Amino acid sequence: MFRAGFRHRTLKPLSGPAFLPLICYEAIFPGAATTRDARPGWILNVTNDAWFGDTPGPRQHFAQARMRAIEQGLPLVRAANTGISGVVDPHGRTLARSDLAAAVVIDTRLPTAILPPLYARLGTFAPVTLFLVSFGVLFVTGYLRNARND
Repeated sequence: MFRAGFRHRTLKPLSGPAFLPLICYEAIFPGAATTRDARPGWILNVTNDAWFGDTPGPRQHFAQARMRAIEQGLPLVRAANTGISGVVDPHGRTLARSDLAAAVVIDTRLPTAILPPLYARLGTFAPVTLFLVSFGVLFVTGYLRNARND
């Protein structure tokens, strides 16, 4: 019996490291690459980019999925029907990549994960906090400037 899930889960195959599956456009959202389960060893993104056609869409989709590897410090394997498939290391370097809509087999070593980067540990907490502090400093500075001029 199948039913809708309520969160992303790490999957553990019989052999090899656990992975986080991201289906299609889930890979463009940073929050989708996080899980409450044990940290996976890599990210798998399966997608069908046929609806993009020969537009910048498949290239942008690949680039956005690549960002999840960088944010999480995890390698990314992307299998895209009619799109761009490839393997990206945890630093964002593309190790292997297909052309758009090419029927290929990519045979490469799966890179190992690195220690979780700051974003993987804190999520959006750090950038939001930095924004609020910056806004507060600008507000107080402007208020003090106006108070001196009056």
